[in-house]
Parts: sequence; structure tokens; C-alpha cells
Amino acid sequence: MIPVDAQTMREIAPHFSGALAEQQNAIVTAVGAVLADTLARYGIDNRLRIAHFLAQTCHESAGFRTTEEFASGQAYEGRADLGNDQPGDGPRYKGRGLLQLTGRANYRSLGKTLGLPLEAQPELAAQPVLSLTIACEFWKSRAINPLCDADDVVAVTRKVNGGTNGLEDRRALTAKAKAAIARLQGLALASDAPPGLGRPVLRRGSGGDAVGDLQRLLRRLGFMVAVDNDFGAGTEVAVAAFQREQRLAPVDGIVGQATWAALDRAVKAAG
Repeated sequence: MIPVDAQTMREIAPHFSGALAEQQNAIVTAVGAVLADTLARYGIDNRLRIAHFLAQTCHESAGFRTTEEFASGQAYEGRADLGNDQPGDGPRYKGRGLLQLTGRANYRSLGKTLGLPLEAQPELAAQPVLSLTIACEFWKSRAINPLCDADDVVAVTRKVNGGTNGLEDRRALTAKAKAAIARLQGLALASDAPPGLGRPVLRRGSGGDAVGDLQRLLRRLGFMVAVDNDFGAGTEVAVAAFQREQRLAPVDGIVGQATWAALDRAVKAAG
């Protein structure tokens, strides 16, 4: 399990001040405390899945600063497709959650799934911790994980949004999320490494002679990377491809002790 938490969310989200910052902090603090465990329960459990999930929820929640849509919900009044068949249902069942739950029928259905009175008490859906679960249920119901594994930002956005509104922001947030998770994984790998091995954990953004040594090993194995002591996108892609070939887990483009060892074995076998 990747130990994403409130700090990870803060690295990804835009910064606010005043009342907006207070709103964001309340949501991030509450959600961050249960984030890793909740995502793991829904199989959102590798770097790409988590990155796409955090990026999409960050965009949809206006930077993790609201769990309820800003509009009144009046636009949903009388919407039979949402099950809004009583006066006032539009505002009553407006969008809530990190990925917004909308309409009486959807509140009723999810309430049954979770064993909660969401139809009778729709405001519950705006509670930060529950808003995370609602987003995960949405993610699961639309089978978004495979699209994350393909790293397809456009397809993920279409599943979440129904179109491609805000695509550039979602793309930028996904890149930030990947970087935040890579740093987090790099720290975890470094702390787990046996003492005395003396080989640093390398990831995108690393530099120096150790990166050059890595690039030379990759070139000996047929990966066309430049030897420039700079761990950029090309080196990350090559490392991930090597990890996939060697059936290492996770395939994350980060060079920890297991990947170093596999590189040594592969180079020795190649002669």
C-alpha cells in the first residue's frame, strides 16, 4: 500500500488563503487520515491509479476545498433521469462528494449499497470522509482503474466528466500527483533498503553519477537512453519498461534496491 495522506493531497492541490484555505484544510485533514486504506479497499492501489484518482477528485472539488457543488441544484429540478420526482428534489439532491453524487435515485441507490440513509439525509454525502467513499464507489462503478493503468488522461476524464471539460488542468494535476507519489515511494524504498548496500534510490528528478551509471546499464540492455546524469522522462520510461520485462512490482519507474539487483543480474546474463 502506498502511504498517501493529507500531505500528498496538499502537494497536488492549489494553494489558497483565508476562508478558502480553512475549507481546504478541513477536508484534506479529514480525508487524508483515511485516504490510503480507503483507496486500497477499492483497488486504487498503484502509482497510476492513485495519481489519476487524486487529480480528478482535486479538479472536481475545486482544489479539495468543497464537497458540495457551488450551484443551487435548481437546474436538476424535475429531472426524471435523476429520479427527482418531488418538488425541491433538485436542490435537495444536488451534487455532493469529491466526485459528485447527484439526484434522488443515485442517493437512494448508493445509500443502499453503503447502508446509509442518504435519501433521507442527503447532506451526509458532503461529510469529507464519506465524500471519499462516494468518489471511490463512482470510480468502481465506471471501471476506471484499467484506464489509469493505460495512463489515459483523456479517457479517465471522459468517464468522470462525461466530456473533456478542464482537461488541461486535470492533465497538470495528474503530473503533479505522479511526482508526489514518486517522491513518497522513493522515501519508502530508501527507508526499507538493507544497510550497507550503498546504492541510492533514483527517480525522476534525480541527478549525478549514480544516474549516469544507471543509464549505462540500461544502454547495455538495449534501452536507448542518453547518458547525461539526468533522470528525466526518457530514463523513467526505460526503467518502467525494464521493470515490466522483469516482472518486478510495482512498475513505477523508480530504481530501488530490487531494481538495481535485477539490472545487475540482467547485465551479467547478457554478458
